[in-house]
Amino acid sequence: MDNFLKGFRKDFELYIGSIFLSATTLIVIMNVFTRYFLKFTFRWSEEVAVSAFVWTIFLGFASAYKNNDLIGVELLMKLLPKKGRSVLEFFTSIVITVLSGAMFYFSYKYVAGSTKITAALEISYKYINTSIIIAFALITFYSIYYSVKSFKKMFSQETTDSQGER
Repeated sequence: MDNFLKGFRKDFELYIGSIFLSATTLIVIMNVFTRYFLKFTFRWSEEVAVSAFVWTIFLGFASAYKNNDLIGVELLMKLLPKKGRSVLEFFTSIVITVLSGAMFYFSYKYVAGSTKITAALEISYKYINTSIIIAFALITFYSIYYSVKSFKKMFSQETTDSQGER
């Protein structure tokens, strides 16, 4: 049980996203079955499937950023010396912090002011769009962490390089 909790804390975005992806898959399969074999569909199924899929996408985005699984400028990183890589990592982390912080703010403002409701279930889109706020909050948090980490790495390399230990 402790291993599960440690794994859940480490990758909670993936676990929650997996639940949403499973719900999407089950609802779509159920809807296809009822449409072709029972000749009816549930009115709510498309809304729930799309909503769960939106949550899956944004939680996956946050998880991919956290695990450094997003496409990067690998060629540029390989061309630069170690010191240049550290500076580029720091600069990139700062830019992502600013951009994701702005997206967090604007998505919060958008969701807070939203009055739109879904057609079939008549629930607020706030429940769906909250995934955007959570994703950008997580990315902002992770990018702050990476900024601090790359800042420390940049100066630890400078001191070890100047002492000739590397």
